[in-house]
Amino acid sequence: MHNGLAKRIIPCLDVKDGKTVKGVNFIGLKEAGDPVELGREYSRAGADELVFLDITASHEGRKTFTSMVTRVAEEINIPFTVGGGINEISDVDRLLQAGADKISVNSAALRDPMLIDAITSKYGSQVCVCAIDARYEDGEWYCYTHGGRNKTSRKLSDWAHEAQERGAGEILFTSMNHDGTKNGFACEALAHLSDRLSIPIIASGGAGNIEHFRDVFIKGKADAALAASVFHFGEIKIPELKSYLNKEGIHVRL
Repeated sequence: MHNGLAKRIIPCLDVKDGKTVKGVNFIGLKEAGDPVELGREYSRAGADELVFLDITASHEGRKTFTSMVTRVAEEINIPFTVGGGINEISDVDRLLQAGADKISVNSAALRDPMLIDAITSKYGSQVCVCAIDARYEDGEWYCYTHGGRNKTSRKLSDWAHEAQERGAGEILFTSMNHDGTKNGFACEALAHLSDRLSIPIIASGGAGNIEHFRDVFIKGKADAALAASVFHFGEIKIPELKSYLNKEGIHVRL
C-alpha cells in the first residue's frame, strides 16, 4: 500500500529494572544486555529506528526508565519510540522531554481511546504509535492489555481502524501467538490490516531468520518489521539483513 517508502528494520528493547530482557509468548524473561549499549550498537549497525518498552512501568521503574531514555537518546541518531506505562499526557511530555521522538500507547489507549486524540492533537499524528498485542483464538484476533495479561472484547482490525481514525500515525501489531517463537510473523493478519488501513503497520512477533523479514514485507505487506532476540543475541546482523532484502528487491535504506 505504501510501496514508495523504504521498509524499516526496528530493533526493540524490552527494559525491566534497567536491563534489556526477552521472553517467549510474553513470559519467561532472560537478560539481553545494557539498553544504552545496545541502542548505540543498533544505531551504528543501520537500524532505521529503535523501540524501547518499559515492561514494568511502576512508579519507581519510571524514574530509572526516564533517565535511561535520556542516555539512549544521546547515543543514537535514528528515530526513537518509547512506550510502557503511558497513561496520560504528562507521561508523554516527560518522555518527549527525555529524548523520545515517538510515544507508543497500548493498554491505556484501549482503556481510554481519547488518549490517542489527546496526544495527536497536542503533538501531531507522527508522535503517536498505537501498539496492539493480539492473540488469535476461536477464529478471531482479540486485543489484550497489560503486557498480554488481560483479554478484551476488542478485535484487532476494528481497534486498529479506530486508532487510525483517532489520529494514530502508525500501528505496531504484535502477534502473541508468534511472539518469541521464531517461526515467522503473522503475515495473513498483517496483510489484512495493511489492506484496511492507510497508516503504516509495524510487524512484531515471530522473527527467526532473514527469510521471515522478506515474507513480512512481501506477503504481510508490512511497512516495518520489529524484532528483539534475533538482534540482541546476534543471530541476525542488521547490515546482512538489509543487504539480503535489497537483493530480494525490497526497498531498504542501506
